[in-house]
Amino acid sequence: MAQQTNFNGVYPILYSFFDQNGELDRNAMRRQVEGCIAGGAHGIAVMGLATEVGKLNVNERRKVIEWVGEDIAGRIPYAVTVGEGSVPGQIEFVAAAKEAGADWAILQPPAIMGVPESEYVRFLGDVADKTDLKLAVQNAPGVMATSLSNAGLKTLNKNHGNVCLLKAEGPATYIHQLMQDTDGAFDIFGGLAGIQFPDSLRAGCVGMIPAADIFDPQVRIYELMKNGNPKDIEEAERLHKELLPLLVFMMSSVENFIAYGKDLMAQRLGLDNGMARQPSVPVTEFGRKVVSHWAKQLGPLPGN
Repeated sequence: MAQQTNFNGVYPILYSFFDQNGELDRNAMRRQVEGCIAGGAHGIAVMGLATEVGKLNVNERRKVIEWVGEDIAGRIPYAVTVGEGSVPGQIEFVAAAKEAGADWAILQPPAIMGVPESEYVRFLGDVADKTDLKLAVQNAPGVMATSLSNAGLKTLNKNHGNVCLLKAEGPATYIHQLMQDTDGAFDIFGGLAGIQFPDSLRAGCVGMIPAADIFDPQVRIYELMKNGNPKDIEEAERLHKELLPLLVFMMSSVENFIAYGKDLMAQRLGLDNGMARQPSVPVTEFGRKVVSHWAKQLGPLPGN
């Protein structure tokens, strides 16, 4: 199927780094952007769970999207997740993301349970009508509080054509069925840290949006799979198998991957402070040894 957009590949979600005073660290955030670009990222995303968006106040969220847009400076595509709980809030944040240089935005359905699905479709559609940006929906059945059915997503796209991308958090079988049920209306990026990345690409994904700590070997996996010849696919599968123990360790819980993933990214960037904002699960001495082992295996990101 033809793509709906020009967006594809691996888009690492950035972490929020803080200084010793607990304030957002401008230099660390810039080093993260530069490390991702030098490491071959096809795009960059912010305001996902890895960004600790729920622990940032509104001014900090705006600061992050502005800093990252300034540092990317149009060199690669930029995507911003929008999770505000009201239609006016999402409209305003999408506009702020566009002003900061975002090429597309990822909408999240409001975390309000017990209302008809038609209300989620109307909510997201009202946001879509107020922007000319290409939009995605982050759909994570069983992970996020609310999600849309495949039929609901198809209706949303039919009524609002700029909603033409998805961040689909689920196994490859779910993604394949989603592709079938929506008649290829969406360019789909996989999630879940890429645990099923090769199979998700086979299912029809155009790429993946993982956390930033191990994005670079995943870039290589994507490019090898895209080449399509048997030897390259075999190498992609080998690289994926090497990463699986780390992916499983990270994804034991959301807070675990934020705490340990950020620590891994900090080590790869040569940063002194990779602590998650409190409250957070503690990084134990043994856990840090595990992360340090992987930091050595993966090596520093280019320029660090």
